[in-house]
Amino acid sequence: MLLCGILSAITLIYLFFIRSKNTNTNTNKPRFPPGPRLTIPIIGHLHHLLRPPPHQTFHKLAAEYGPLMHLRLGSVSAIVVSSPEMAREVLKTHDADFANRPQTLAARRFAYDAAGFAFAPYGPYWKFLRKLCMSELLGSRTLDQLLPVRRLGLHELLKALLDAARRKEEVNVSWELVKMANATVRRSLTGSTASPDDGEEAEEAMELSKQVSVLVGAFNLSDFIPALGSWDLQGLGKKIEDVHKRFDVMMEKIILRKDDKRKRRRKNASDDIKDLVDIMLDVSEDDNAEIKLTRENIKSFVLDIFTAGSDSSAATLEWALAELVNHPEMLERAKSEIDEVIGKDRIVEESDIQKLHYVQAIVKETLRLHPAAAFAMRESINDVRINGYDIPAGCYVFINIWSVGKDPHYWEDPLEFRPERFLLDNNNNNNNNNNNVDFRGQYYQYLPFGSGRRVCPGMNLALHAIHATLPALIQCFEWKQQDKLDMSEGLGVVIPRAKPIVCVPVARLDPFPSLTV
Repeated sequence: MLLCGILSAITLIYLFFIRSKNTNTNTNKPRFPPGPRLTIPIIGHLHHLLRPPPHQTFHKLAAEYGPLMHLRLGSVSAIVVSSPEMAREVLKTHDADFANRPQTLAARRFAYDAAGFAFAPYGPYWKFLRKLCMSELLGSRTLDQLLPVRRLGLHELLKALLDAARRKEEVNVSWELVKMANATVRRSLTGSTASPDDGEEAEEAMELSKQVSVLVGAFNLSDFIPALGSWDLQGLGKKIEDVHKRFDVMMEKIILRKDDKRKRRRKNASDDIKDLVDIMLDVSEDDNAEIKLTRENIKSFVLDIFTAGSDSSAATLEWALAELVNHPEMLERAKSEIDEVIGKDRIVEESDIQKLHYVQAIVKETLRLHPAAAFAMRESINDVRINGYDIPAGCYVFINIWSVGKDPHYWEDPLEFRPERFLLDNNNNNNNNNNNVDFRGQYYQYLPFGSGRRVCPGMNLALHAIHATLPALIQCFEWKQQDKLDMSEGLGVVIPRAKPIVCVPVARLDPFPSLTV
């Protein structure tokens, strides 16, 4: 309601003081894609986004105006892409022309003014850091070395649920998933496989991660109407600054502890796990490195991993579990597959997932129906012409991943949760031809991690965590509810469930396999 009032006041002021100009005087205007004809002075089409979530608003508008749609958001021209064909044009045919991401206030501040990776402009620094991510930071060798860290986080989660089951106590499963994901990311950054960090620091890390997600995903009027920047009408600028300062203090503590640990390692030649911060600090001290990393580069990258690495995997696990609770026949099929392949004497491991075809299909279908990030944001670097329409340089581009994964031309009953669509039938056929669809961004009807140059570099990190945790939850506990779970969406750049999963866990295995915590 406050935002509605603000926009109304701006419009009234504009109408009172400014007379409209003849819009036909400019004969060189670009031929934009279709979009809503009614625009409000100053704010343009921003009023369409007053009711979150924005991806569902984009989806409804695209049904009327088409898969390539133009919106004027304040002073910013924006293009919304809502079909696999148009996504291919942006992310493959013209990938180099859309290699930047918009520099919103939240993105700039949390990225230490483009010092990070996620929002860095396309150029030599971004290319260097992406190469570092693929070869070192998030490469297969590093992920293999961090397997004990991920296993510890999973076993802590299972132990917490088992303790609640023995006491017959209600537990907020959603919060436990966030707690596990966050602890795993913190340990991946610091290399620790010891007991969890100080409770207050862990709680603050979870809170800050959640707030960063919400603030980066919020539509800030100041980003679209620069004249309002100094007013901070929504109070988002103040919140962004507060969260940034608190995160920076936490990061300084982590780096100082790492410096002490590295000095001891040099003296004792310790073989401790080399974690992500270690790798970044090594590069920062390498005189032969192609680009010298600064302290701000390291802190910004860590913030990227904190936010994307913990929130996205936790949200996907939460959605998958909720869908299985609401589809008990699918849950039973997954249990049967795990019992047949793994048995009940040991807990499923990451290496087992290749044999669990139905569980893999559940993960794929969850990411189709509930992508962690509803849309990918780009900014055009050059003038581009797509499908006969002009997209000038500087346009924001929203690839609505949420819509793309529900295109009825590619997905039968697209709003239904049906993991079977990713499986071969008994005759090795698949009517939808989706059994070979993967996560890599080469199938434009399925883009849970994006595609092109800006495809999510943490994809493998997230998939390792999801593929290990979901089958373990299915194997170890019963998940039954009298009523169907509410599947409403919450807010944030990573889409959580609006309502947490709260229940009394029931242990399924007796005796329960030992847990190494």
